[in-house]
Amino acid sequence: MKPHVAFLPSPGMGHFIPLFQLARSLVFNRGFQVSFFVITTQASAAQDHFIRSAAEISPDLRIISLPEADVSGVMFEDMRLLTKICVIARESIKPIKPMLIELNPTPVALIIDIFTTDAIEICEELSIPVYSFFTASTSLLALSLYMPTLDLEVEGEFVDLPAPVEIPGCKPLLIEDLLDQVKDRKNDEYKWYLLNVSRLKYAAGILVNSWENLDIQRITALKQNAFFRSIPTPPVFPIGPLIKVEETLTAKDAEILAWLDNQPCESVLLVALGSGGTLSSKQLIELAWGLEMSKQKFILVVRKPTDASASGTYFTVGSDEDDPLAYLPDGFLERTRGDGIVVPTWVPQISVLRHRSTGAFLSHCGWNSTLESLVQGIPIIAWPLFAEQRMNATMLGLDSTNAHQPQLCD
Repeated sequence: MKPHVAFLPSPGMGHFIPLFQLARSLVFNRGFQVSFFVITTQASAAQDHFIRSAAEISPDLRIISLPEADVSGVMFEDMRLLTKICVIARESIKPIKPMLIELNPTPVALIIDIFTTDAIEICEELSIPVYSFFTASTSLLALSLYMPTLDLEVEGEFVDLPAPVEIPGCKPLLIEDLLDQVKDRKNDEYKWYLLNVSRLKYAAGILVNSWENLDIQRITALKQNAFFRSIPTPPVFPIGPLIKVEETLTAKDAEILAWLDNQPCESVLLVALGSGGTLSSKQLIELAWGLEMSKQKFILVVRKPTDASASGTYFTVGSDEDDPLAYLPDGFLERTRGDGIVVPTWVPQISVLRHRSTGAFLSHCGWNSTLESLVQGIPIIAWPLFAEQRMNATMLGLDSTNAHQPQLCD
């Protein structure tokens, strides 16, 4: 009988895609049977599209939608992004225990991500081992495992520390590079993040989307350093780079790739700021003017700007109600015709990055995009927007000599 593993990602493409790629790899490369639970509350249009395209991928990979949770009484408009993710995850996971019991055969493990740790206690009652797939970098994993200690030892705000954070066995972390969610310890985001990372020690193991040649120092520290062994830290397994290896292309996607076919080798700049990232109106206009004045060939992915939050499309990507192109400078499309392509909302990023005509990538440095660019050997121009993206950008600058020869897992 094929071994059966269940998955439980939190909402958001940045979490959903790597867990799904691991599930896909287990089915096709390792002969597993997979039950993939999906949190449906506030799922973005892009995630819905991804799920529909994946639903018939194999009878051994079953998509199971959790009942949509009623979060009307516990989630509010002024909540920050991470708080919303955690509240949605907590409410959505509540009915999962009987669903796990009904699975046949019983899963030999449940693989969660950082924001679905409520499942650990449920699976302990069912004697199902839980593995955490940490979908971000080993740099953030090391900080996350160190955070409960840091929380006890430091009074006041971390951003007021006079020196970089000294994580045992790792490169010092600059204060300005701390992920957004820990910069203000009084807000709910910090409390939710600390709660979830404090539970990592209860996992049977931690899977991290990295590889030793990329980050040997931190991986060695997580496995061997006396501090991490004393927490204790579960076994850490580098399983990366785990990225999308194929895409379902639309007619519009084919037009983009056809345009690339006619451009000189390594001449095109891809500008794409992630599945949840948005610019302000002023930033979008300045970016457009910069591209036009540079005379550089480009592909620009545009989303409706928002002046409220850099993560403004996290729950809505793929579902813009009005045309984001309308927010570009007047005449921009006509003046840059032939030199560039402007794409609303979404681009087949893997296909564009692996194309011979792509020479550089202006990126938010989300971890999935970072890995995709590294695998294809495309230089990154960093524009971090939120979460741990500044940490990733700094890591790339410091550790770029080690980022070579990755071996794809799929």
